[in-house]
Amino acid sequence: MKRINLYLLLALVSGLSLFGFTRSEQEDERRNEVLIDIVSQGLLRNHFSDVKLDDDFSSRVFGIYLEDMDFNKRFLYQSDVDELNFFKTKIDDEIQNRTHALVDKSVEILAKRIEEIRVMYQEILDKPFDFTVDEDFEADPEKRSFPTSEAEMREVWRKMLKYQTLARLDTKLKQQKAKEETKEENKDSIVEPKSFAQLEEECRKSVLKQTNNYFHQFDQLEWDDQRTIYLNAITSSFDPHTNFLPPKDKENFDIGMTGQFEGIGATLTSKDGFITVTQIVPGSASSKQGELEEEDKILKVAQGEEEPVDIVDMRLDKAVELIRGPKGTEVRLTVQKIDGSVVVIPIIRDVVVLEETYAKSVVIDDKNKIGYIKLPKFYADFNHNGGRNCAEDMAKEIEKLKAENVDGIIVDLRNNGGGSLQDVVKIAGLFIEKGPVVQVKARNLDPYIFDDTDPTIQYKGPLAIMVNPFSASASEILAAAMQDYNRAVIIGSSSTYGKGTVQKIIDFDQILPPNMADLKPLGAMKVTMQKFYRINGSTTQLQGVISDIILPDNYAYLDIGEKDMEYPLPCDSIPSASYTSWNKSWSKTLAKLRDKSSKRVSGNEVFSGIEENAVRLRDRKNETTISLNLEKFTALNESLQAQSKKYKDLLKTPQDLKIATLKADFVETAKDSLSDSKEKWHKDLQKDVYLYETVKIMNDLI
Repeated sequence: MKRINLYLLLALVSGLSLFGFTRSEQEDERRNEVLIDIVSQGLLRNHFSDVKLDDDFSSRVFGIYLEDMDFNKRFLYQSDVDELNFFKTKIDDEIQNRTHALVDKSVEILAKRIEEIRVMYQEILDKPFDFTVDEDFEADPEKRSFPTSEAEMREVWRKMLKYQTLARLDTKLKQQKAKEETKEENKDSIVEPKSFAQLEEECRKSVLKQTNNYFHQFDQLEWDDQRTIYLNAITSSFDPHTNFLPPKDKENFDIGMTGQFEGIGATLTSKDGFITVTQIVPGSASSKQGELEEEDKILKVAQGEEEPVDIVDMRLDKAVELIRGPKGTEVRLTVQKIDGSVVVIPIIRDVVVLEETYAKSVVIDDKNKIGYIKLPKFYADFNHNGGRNCAEDMAKEIEKLKAENVDGIIVDLRNNGGGSLQDVVKIAGLFIEKGPVVQVKARNLDPYIFDDTDPTIQYKGPLAIMVNPFSASASEILAAAMQDYNRAVIIGSSSTYGKGTVQKIIDFDQILPPNMADLKPLGAMKVTMQKFYRINGSTTQLQGVISDIILPDNYAYLDIGEKDMEYPLPCDSIPSASYTSWNKSWSKTLAKLRDKSSKRVSGNEVFSGIEENAVRLRDRKNETTISLNLEKFTALNESLQAQSKKYKDLLKTPQDLKIATLKADFVETAKDSLSDSKEKWHKDLQKDVYLYETVKIMNDLI
C-alpha cells in the first residue's frame, strides 16, 4: 500500500496555510467535497466488507492518519497526540459534514514542529560527535514513545543525526584504509590521508546538506498531496488493497498493468517510513545487476558519483523520481539488507525488455526430459489494444514443449504477484478436462463459480508448480486449483503470500456527470469488491497455499505476506464446489515424493546454508538498537556483511542442470548462440537450487 508521510506536506507558503489559497479556493473546496463523497459512497456501496461510518471506523482511520503523520516519532510531542485525540471518534462526522477539522489542526501543529526542528538539527550538527561514547539508537519507532519535552525531542534527533554521520564515517574510514594499503602500487598518485577530525566534519556537513534538502521539500508541496493522504487513510481502513489513486498514480497503475517499465525495474512501496523493494521486475536493470532484492530498504540515492540523497521518510513519488532516469545512466542505491547490513548497489538504468515479462520456457535434460515454464505475472490486454495475454502464451509454450517430447512440465510462479483472473482460469483449464477453478464472492451475494468449460486437456502429463512467499493472488488461485484437483505437486515455501481478494478500478472521471466535467482529472479508486475461494471452499486469504513439499526458505521465520498488513480481510470458508479429483491415490504419491526430497535436501549444502541464514534473519529480526560507538558499529557491520557474503557465495554454486533452448525458439545469430539475456537466464537457472530439487522431484513423479 502506498503511504506518504503527512508532515512532508506541511510547509507554510508565503505565510498562508494549506487551506488559505484564494485563487482556486472555491474550486479546491468543491473538488474536495466531491472526492470525499465519491470515495466514501464508493466504499460503502462496493467494498466487500459491510463497514459502517461510526466511531470504530473513525478510530481506524485516525490510527492510520496519525501513523502517516509521524511514524518515526520525530516531529510530534505526546501533548500534540493528546490534542489530536479529540478527533479520534469524529472522522465519521467530518465525512458526513464535509469538513476537515482534523487535517486543519494537524497541519497547524506539524507546521509549527517542523520549523522548530529545522533550527534544532542545525544546532546539533554544528558540533562534532563523540563516537567513543557507549550509547545506542533505537531504530524501531514502535519501541519508542512520542517525546514529552523539547529535551527528549532533541535527544531523538541527536542520536538519529549521529547515526547518519557514523554510517558515512565508517565508509570513509574503510575507503581511506583501502587506499593506504594500495598506495605502494600507485606511488605516482599518493594523497595524504585525512585526519579523523577532518573526515568527521565532512560527514557531518554531508548529513547537514541532506537534511537541508529533506526540509527543503516542505516548501515544494501541493494541495492534492495533502488530500490524498487523508483519503488513503479512509480507504486503508477498509483493507490494505483498497486505495485512492490520484491522477498521477492512476497513470502509473495503468503502466504497471500493461507490463511497461522503465528505470531500474523494481516495484517500490513506502512502508514504515522506508522506501522498500517489493518486487524485482524480471529482465530489468535491477534483475540483471543481481544485488537488489525484495524487502531491501533504500536509504539513499545518488546519481553516479554525486552526493547521495537521503530518502528515508521521503514521499514515494519523489523517491521514484530520484531513482528513475534515462537509459544508460548510473544510479547508486544505499540499501539496508534484511539482515541489517548496509551496502551500496550501482545500477545502470535501462529500458526493461518487454519480452522478459512474458511466459518463456526451456528444456532441462536430466534423468528425464523436463519442460520448464517461467510465468512472471498474469498479464493481459485489458484495453484490447492488440497486446498479449498470458493464457494464450502459456498454451503456445506448452505446445512447444510437447513438440520436444518432454516427460513432465514445471510451471514456475515464484515472485508472481498475480494479475488477470480470467486468464488464470483459462490457464488452469489447460491441465484439466473441465470443471470449477475458483469461486468468487461479493458482499451479500452467493458465490460465483468460474469454470473451465473446454473439455480439451492440452497437457495431461506430470505437473509441478513452484511457489514462494511472494506468489500471490492469481498465482495462488492456480496453485490452489491444481492442488485441490490433485493435478500437480506444489513445491516451495511453507505458504504463499495469502492474498485472497479481488480488486477493481473505479475511474472517477468516467462516472462524473457532465456538469462536473471541469473537476477532471479526479483519479480513481482501487476497491476490494470480492474474495476468491478455493474449489474446496477454503480460502487463501491470510493462510496462502501450503506447499505439498516444503523447501528451506530465507523468509520461513519472518512475518511476510497479507497477515502482516494492516486491517486485512479475515480468513473464512464457503461450501465446496463439485469437482472430480484427477488422482485418487495422490496422497500416497505425495508421501513418497516428500520422503525422497527430504533425504536429498538434508544432504544439500546449499539448502543447509539457506536454513542457517533463515535462522540468522529470525534472530536478527528484533535486534533494532544500533550502537553509536564507532568501534562497535564497525565490528557489527563487518560481521553482518561477512555473513551475508558467505550466504550469497553459496547461492552462486552451479547445480547439475543441463538447460537447452527449445527448437522453436532457436534463432541463428551472427555468433550462432543465445542472446545475452537468454544466456544470462540459463546461467541463473543452472544456479537455482530450488529448480534443481524440483527437477529431482519431477523425476520421482515421472
